[in-house]
Amino acid sequence: MWLQQRLKGLPGLLSSSWARRVLIGLLLLLIFYWYLGAERRWTFLGGSAVPGGAAGECLQSEIHKWRSIAERGEGVYSTPEEPLDMPFVTGNGHILIDVDANKLWVASSSQPGSAPVHQTEHSPRVSVHLVGGRAEARANMLGYRKGAVLSVRCVSPAAVQSARDCVSIREEFIAHRSRPNVYLQRIHINNPSDRVATVDISSGSPASRSRFSSSVDTLEDREVELSSGTVQVENSQVVLLVVVTRKLKSRVQVPAKSEFSDNIVSVVWSSEPMESSKLEAAFSSLRDGARREMAELLRADVKELVQKHQQAWMDLFISGVEMRKITDSHTPSSRTVNNTLYYVLSSSTAPLLDQRLSGEERGRLESSLNYADHCFSGHATMHAENLWPERVSNSAQILQLVTLWTLTLQKRGCKVLVAAGAHGAMQGMALSFGGLQFTENHLQFQADPDVLHNSYALRGIRYNQDRINLAVLLDAEGKPFLHLSVKQQEAAVKLYACEAGCLNEPVELTSEVKGHIFPVMVTQPITPLLYISTDLRHLQDLRHTLHLKAILAHEEHMANRYPGLPFLFWFSVASLITLFHLFLFKLIYNEYCGPGAKPLFRSKVSSKREDDCRDSSDVA
Repeated sequence: MWLQQRLKGLPGLLSSSWARRVLIGLLLLLIFYWYLGAERRWTFLGGSAVPGGAAGECLQSEIHKWRSIAERGEGVYSTPEEPLDMPFVTGNGHILIDVDANKLWVASSSQPGSAPVHQTEHSPRVSVHLVGGRAEARANMLGYRKGAVLSVRCVSPAAVQSARDCVSIREEFIAHRSRPNVYLQRIHINNPSDRVATVDISSGSPASRSRFSSSVDTLEDREVELSSGTVQVENSQVVLLVVVTRKLKSRVQVPAKSEFSDNIVSVVWSSEPMESSKLEAAFSSLRDGARREMAELLRADVKELVQKHQQAWMDLFISGVEMRKITDSHTPSSRTVNNTLYYVLSSSTAPLLDQRLSGEERGRLESSLNYADHCFSGHATMHAENLWPERVSNSAQILQLVTLWTLTLQKRGCKVLVAAGAHGAMQGMALSFGGLQFTENHLQFQADPDVLHNSYALRGIRYNQDRINLAVLLDAEGKPFLHLSVKQQEAAVKLYACEAGCLNEPVELTSEVKGHIFPVMVTQPITPLLYISTDLRHLQDLRHTLHLKAILAHEEHMANRYPGLPFLFWFSVASLITLFHLFLFKLIYNEYCGPGAKPLFRSKVSSKREDDCRDSSDVA
């Protein structure tokens, strides 16, 4: 009853001018509040513009450079505002380190194609913690061309309210590319505040310390920590693991307005699977080897080590796959492609970077990279979702992915590339993505003509001593064409190319920046879309051996492939429309022209007479 009375009085309340003004003002304020958005609302009410307060603002300024790196396709990062469900790992084929999970994986064999499949109980990451930190914001980045995981943490001390006074802790985690036993953790602490920052540094987790025995030793007048343990494998065998790490102070004082930097170097040596009875002899050998390598690293320049590592990764990514324009949901994104390439390379050894490799063996591996005969056979892997997965959640899935890629390359004629390690894996994956295949006399591009609506590039394909870049591009009308360029390395070797069917004279390829353009022609029956060879006569003779029925432009092929709906369908639709209109015409005809039809037009005089007669009858 009370509510009904109040509702009845509502129209009278709104009749006053002041009430209407208040209501309009509240509506305008609500619209303005909604328009501000979440972040601006928080600022409008007096809070920080970035979630996380002062630490969040500090983090945004620290990762500013990462955005341009991600836009160039050279890395991917995860922040509290935009988290990514993916493992941030660094590896070199012998060891694999999951930074977030703080787990170490080791390989049971040094042979190419053997991924680090054994998870250990050793925690490789050294913990760096600011004493008295009130709030913390963290971001991670996977740097493809650096082969490293970058981590930034901004910590707000209890007495700090401004982002300018937050302590930033930058870390870089590196499994060295050319030294498979070496792992680096670089630390840089910046204290811009007016107070001393106290930082605790501790190694390992309680679980790892309980399963691994540790002792402190001295090498080159520096303290190192030696840890050892075992990993259970199949057939009741074990893998012995020895880790030597340069020991740091447990607590570091960073003065006000100053910075602190240091490098934690670790050496990881592991054995082949063995019986437990052989552990004692193997431990002595592994310990001595790890100590020798650590002594060598303590005398080395860490910056030079990092530069060699980064250069090795940059050389690997000279080859690769670049996504330009994607028009469907089945084609992997640029992030998916780069993540897959990085994960596989991080789990592959690089025998070409081994200084102990003999000249004869090095020449054999280089030769297999320059011309991998019969690789890659079969259809392109571009749309194989299990080979280019959109989501990889943990290190175990990475190792499953590497195993699948290794098996696929081996079964598709790329065994010589698998034997070449990371360099061969990159070459094989790039060849497989677009359907490039080496034959006895040429390199052929045998992509499916029906899936050329996506734009992508295959770069750095090795052909003898040269590097070939092949791109599928789209013109203004959406029609595909091929762009081919060559980067000649040492001695100039003439290369020639021709489109499908090779009816036109082969074109000599040059190292001009503008490259060469080839139309997409489709033959019947289907043959490769492009041929590349060093033998001009071979390409000239090839046209006589293909025995083709027809050669069509790509748009003609697509029109024939998808001609539209059949004639019977359109005939049925036209018949239904005609019958409907005939039926409608019949209804109208019966209504106005058939028996008993009413006159369509009546004169005013007759109409008036009918009305007068009706009125007189009513009076009577």
